[in-house]
Amino acid sequence: MPIATPEVYNEMLDRAKAGKFAYPAINVTSTQTLHAALRGFAEAESDGIIQISTGGAEFLGGQYSKDMVTGSVALAEFAHVVAEKYPVTVALHTDHCPKDKLDGYVRPLLAVSEERVKAGRNPLFQSHMWDGSAETLADNLAIAQELLARAVAAKIILEVEITPTGGEEDGVSHEINDSLYTTVDDAVRTVEALGLGEKGRYLLAASFGNVHGVYKPGNVVLRPDLLKELNEGIASKYGKPAGSQPFDFVFHGGSGSTAEEIATALDNGVVKMNLDTDTQYAFTRPVADHMFKNYDGVLKVDGEVGSKKTYDPRTWGKLAEAGMAARVVEATQHLRSAGQKIK
Repeated sequence: MPIATPEVYNEMLDRAKAGKFAYPAINVTSTQTLHAALRGFAEAESDGIIQISTGGAEFLGGQYSKDMVTGSVALAEFAHVVAEKYPVTVALHTDHCPKDKLDGYVRPLLAVSEERVKAGRNPLFQSHMWDGSAETLADNLAIAQELLARAVAAKIILEVEITPTGGEEDGVSHEINDSLYTTVDDAVRTVEALGLGEKGRYLLAASFGNVHGVYKPGNVVLRPDLLKELNEGIASKYGKPAGSQPFDFVFHGGSGSTAEEIATALDNGVVKMNLDTDTQYAFTRPVADHMFKNYDGVLKVDGEVGSKKTYDPRTWGKLAEAGMAARVVEATQHLRSAGQKIK
């Protein structure tokens, strides 16, 4: 089944951790970027994750109503149909959702999947993210407990972000400073609230200097070795074997990361890495190239009629899809998921 069942999604995450690779989680905002992501996964023979942020869902809902739930449900339903044509397995996920958008996004989507599961079907999405990084850790984890219980009932995995990621994404912003590093105490408090799987599986977006948006290597101090410290601290406190990795980590804000930083993060338990900024550029760059090279064709310059073949959205849209797909392939290679699809 191209869209992962709950059981297959768990298998995907287990395989990633055991094999020390991670799935690229590609943000999409349209049916075309969805196809680009699926195409990239297929060409790389990699399974993967397709995700929709609150801003992406609002855009998908149309600029007349900007309804996030309508937009995300519509694209998820579309994905369930078109993914059948791609020889890979993908999971559907919703990205960053802060507290003030929970009632307009994640909670209604959980309700959709709850009804599907009650009717004997699989959930619409395989995971949802609660971004409580702007809240106190106590409030963050209290909400996470509520959402995790609902997620379990709907056969969904919850992703939580317990400490800030720098930069800005969909209106949630944090300064780039020393608070961008999760401590072992933060991890202990997370386990005290959410458990180690007995209350439901969750993905953990811990902070090790990550920053959303565009930056060059060296401008941000990433410490992916910190993830090892978090795992070791929890393993020691809860009597887990030495070298075990209790957490399923997520790598946020990875644009501009070096190959060495990514490799260290994978070795320390990262199973999912978000990509948005880089794939946005990869999608738009070929369009810009086409427009500049065909200026007099895409515009009716000096009263002329232009060239329908150049301004037809299909002409430049195909270039955009190919550009983004190529960047997805590159991501699978960096994250070691290329060639790792479930047979």
